[in-house]
Amino acid sequence: MADSTLWLALMIGNSRLHWAWLTDTRIYAWDTDHLPPKVIHQLSNCKTLEDFITHFPSSPSPPLSPTSVPSLLLASVVPSQTELWLSYPNVRAIALDQIPLQGLYPTLGIDRALALLGAGENWGFPMLVIDAGTALTFTGADANKRLVGGAILPGLNLQLTTLAQKTGQLPIVEVQEQLPQRFALKTEEAIQSGVIYTLIAGIKDFVEAWWRDYPLGKIVMTGGDRTLLIKYLQAQFPEIAPRFYVEKNLIFWGMRAVVAKV
Repeated sequence: MADSTLWLALMIGNSRLHWAWLTDTRIYAWDTDHLPPKVIHQLSNCKTLEDFITHFPSSPSPPLSPTSVPSLLLASVVPSQTELWLSYPNVRAIALDQIPLQGLYPTLGIDRALALLGAGENWGFPMLVIDAGTALTFTGADANKRLVGGAILPGLNLQLTTLAQKTGQLPIVEVQEQLPQRFALKTEEAIQSGVIYTLIAGIKDFVEAWWRDYPLGKIVMTGGDRTLLIKYLQAQFPEIAPRFYVEKNLIFWGMRAVVAKV
C-alpha cells in the first residue's frame, strides 16, 4: 500500500508524551516530557508544517510533506493534559466507544484498549498484552475480540521509587541489566532482588494462567521496560520468554486501526 495520509498521533501517558508520525504503512515514534501550556498554544497556532517543526524541534522529520499541519490523533489517560490539546486544529480525540472491541468497561484505560487492538489486529486473537510502563498492566481479549479482563500493578521503576519515598532509610536504587543475586547481602541488592524476582514471577503466573484458558493465545509485551523485563524472563524462565512478541508501538498500531475502520 502506498502512503497517502499523514497523521500526527499523540498518546498522553502518566509520565511522558508518546508521539508518532503515522502513515498508511509506517510509524515514526518518539517520546517527550509533558509540554507546558505555552508550547502547546504555540503548536496549536502553527499554520504550516515547517512552522510546527520550528516550534517543536524534538520532532523527527515526517515521512510525507504536506503543506499544512497534519491533523492530530489524540488519546490520553491524563484528563488535565487532554484539555490542553483540544485547542489544536483538526484534533480527533479517540474515545473508548470508538475502539472495535467487545465488552470494554467505562473506566478501562484507553491506552490498554488501543494496545490490545493493535496487537490483535497484527497477530490475531486471543491476545494478551503486557504493558511494562509506569504501571504494569495485563489486558486480554478472546478469539471474538471480547475483553476478558486484566490486572494492574506498580511497574518496575515505580516500585523501586516508592520504596525509597515511603520509608525512612531505604535508598533509591538503579535498575540493573542483569538479574541480581536472589539472596542479597547489601540493602540495594536486596531491594533489586525483592522487586525484580517477585515481578517476573508474577508475570510468569499470569502468562501460565492465560495459556491454561487460551492454549493458542498470543502474548505481546510493550512499554518502556519491555526490553529489560524480557531479558529478565529469558534468564529466569527461558521456556516461556521465546513465546512473547515484543513491540513498542502497539498503541499507535491501535490508533491507525481505529482510523482505518472509519
